[in-house]
Amino acid sequence: MSIRLHSEGGAGEVTGSKHILSVDGARCLVDCGAYQGKREVAEAKNRALVPDPESLSSVILTHAHFDHCGMLPLLAKRGYRGNIYATPATRDLAGIVMMDSAAIQSRDAEYLGKQAAKKGQKFTWQPLYDEEDVITAQGQFVTVSYHRPMPIGDGIKIEFFDAGHILGSSMVYTHARDRSGREVTIGFTGDLGRKNKPIIRDPEPLPPCDYLVLEATYGDRLHESVDEALDLLAKVVNDAVARNGKIIIPSFAIERTQELVYYFHVLHDQKRIPEIPIWVDSPMAINATSIFQIHPECYDSDIHEAFIKHHENPFGFNSLHFSASVTDSKRLNDLKGPAIIISADGMCEAGRIQHHLMHIVEDERNTILIVGFMAEHTLGRRIRDREKELRIHGDIYRLKAHVEEIKAFSAHADYQEVWDWMQLLDLARIKKVFLVHGEPKSLQHQSDFLRSKGVKDIQVIRYGERYDL
Repeated sequence: MSIRLHSEGGAGEVTGSKHILSVDGARCLVDCGAYQGKREVAEAKNRALVPDPESLSSVILTHAHFDHCGMLPLLAKRGYRGNIYATPATRDLAGIVMMDSAAIQSRDAEYLGKQAAKKGQKFTWQPLYDEEDVITAQGQFVTVSYHRPMPIGDGIKIEFFDAGHILGSSMVYTHARDRSGREVTIGFTGDLGRKNKPIIRDPEPLPPCDYLVLEATYGDRLHESVDEALDLLAKVVNDAVARNGKIIIPSFAIERTQELVYYFHVLHDQKRIPEIPIWVDSPMAINATSIFQIHPECYDSDIHEAFIKHHENPFGFNSLHFSASVTDSKRLNDLKGPAIIISADGMCEAGRIQHHLMHIVEDERNTILIVGFMAEHTLGRRIRDREKELRIHGDIYRLKAHVEEIKAFSAHADYQEVWDWMQLLDLARIKKVFLVHGEPKSLQHQSDFLRSKGVKDIQVIRYGERYDL
């Protein structure tokens, strides 16, 4: 009789979250995310996926970011036929994330094939999955609202609590019971959000649990306050306007884009920034914004008051424009004068953002504004680290544009915010804290910090290791 935990992704790194809870051999997968990093490494890790997917009894999705849901279509393609449990908003957002990924892979295959043909080379690369695989995965979703306990078989019952990270994001309170009758409770934080963020609610406390699987993305960093972030954002905009330059913001299409739009709306209303064109250049972000509008059950009180009771749209104002087509996106590169362009991918590894960067990086009038986490070995990390030369689509560009970073827009709690949230829990009940989803430095600092606060038993989860609960 056994209850065990191990990770197939998101252990010792950020992205690619895949954690497996085994109860008497029946395996429940929590998240099935895509790894993002060096292309050859990402390709190998994503194709490896999870061993023997047909043997999985169930899948739980904490939220719809690509590094948590991006490999669900490949899981379905490889034979998984069970349920995928998620909140309604997560199901809707994950659908557009997965379909967008399939479309990008198809375009990449076409582009790379043409490039290889020009060089007289044979092209053998195939997408990880296609639109049909996405449709298959979407048909396996079972939606569960917050605070609705749900037995999912094999001695496991789950309940979702609001993680305050993105729309529909959840922490998973898991009750496991083996055949001997022994019971344990495990809290999976997924990605833990922050207090006092716009649009969505604050992270909720979890009920008493025996074990906590805790993320550590910002385990070694502290964020600015929202007020400081607004001051910095206004300064970045006004400085760029004074230089007659553009601001390019690599942003995740879900939550970060909608939050930035909301903040620009606030700054514009307060007359702290001039009226300049603001473009959201991402079909996925446009679709995600529409999904935000149909899930008011996830809003915090301020947005609910404005949007539901007073019919004000927090995601739209006169300066805001949406670019849906490829033709519209290309036209943005010909814009004269100051403009703000928010475009995906958030780590600059794919999508339209790369084309915008090619056009602006070598002009010192322009600004690249970093507003989220950039994983190791990504183009976004190289920009954040201000490397002098950048390789984009095989060509070398000199980085002359200004690079600014505002950490307060992160949807992840920093290490102090994690501790503030943990103090809402029954800490005496927790036997062990497992740390995941962090780079080695962050994991070590988060571990040291929690020990300094009196949390004694902390385990950084490592690949290849299984932990008895």
